[in-house]
Amino acid sequence: MESVQEAVQRVAAALGQAPLVFGHGTQDAWDEATALVLGVTGLPDQKAYADHPLVEHQQEQIDALMQRRIAQREPLAYLLGRAHYAGYEFLCEPGVVIPRSPIGLLIGAGMRPWLRQPPSVVVDVCCGTGCLGILCAHTFPEARVLLLDVDAHAVALARRNVSAHGLEERVRVAQSDLLDALSEPVDLLVSNPPYVDAADMGSLPLEYQHEPVLGLSGGADGLDVVVRLLEQSSGFLSDRGLMVCEVGRSAAALQREYPAVPFVWLDLPQGGEGVFVLDGVDLPGVATSGQRA
Repeated sequence: MESVQEAVQRVAAALGQAPLVFGHGTQDAWDEATALVLGVTGLPDQKAYADHPLVEHQQEQIDALMQRRIAQREPLAYLLGRAHYAGYEFLCEPGVVIPRSPIGLLIGAGMRPWLRQPPSVVVDVCCGTGCLGILCAHTFPEARVLLLDVDAHAVALARRNVSAHGLEERVRVAQSDLLDALSEPVDLLVSNPPYVDAADMGSLPLEYQHEPVLGLSGGADGLDVVVRLLEQSSGFLSDRGLMVCEVGRSAAALQREYPAVPFVWLDLPQGGEGVFVLDGVDLPGVATSGQRA
């Protein structure tokens, strides 16, 4: 039987020779091979357990998942049923977008320097697995958090993740079309809404085609959901509050749509693009300043 180190090396070589695209929590074939082997074995660290021998059923499972990853181009998070993201583990399953937004790292840093004080109420809109809102609950232990998603499947999975993190007392999950279920002002609104435009939807790598269209597609210019969210948010974000939203490659289209809105586009040294922050005091004029108004 192979050791952990030998299995990682073998899987990394096979993945590296295949026409795969990474980006669902791993950056290259070695990272993905390590995540696959550790995911199957349940071991916490590849280096510390490099010489740990695999048992037969583990090697068989590793081989089966590796073959599916290569042949079907299925994202590893779906194969394992979980993803490691921003220092935490989240349950994942087909039908819900896999956690990967760069917003997670910003939350872990307390949203400094943009958030003036710890929030009392946080909402995660288009929450998917619930990862961003759950990270907020860990980072801001005094805050109440609401997770919202229009999709019943995502809502059910978010509830399971809230339970897995032991946050049921502070984190509530509701099915909602954007902010329809919101009834109080919030201090921090985080969102990774569908923002992929039609051109990019037509050329997504196979890995991303395994994810739900509902969680990715933002219409012709990528802004169908984002514009609605901005317009609704102006009625709920407190003056001292902050909106943090990812729009990816649709950032230029959003700036053209709202040329007078002072979006602050963040530098993301660990990868990603198109994340803005917007102060609550700058939101009231959004509904009338857009080109679609």
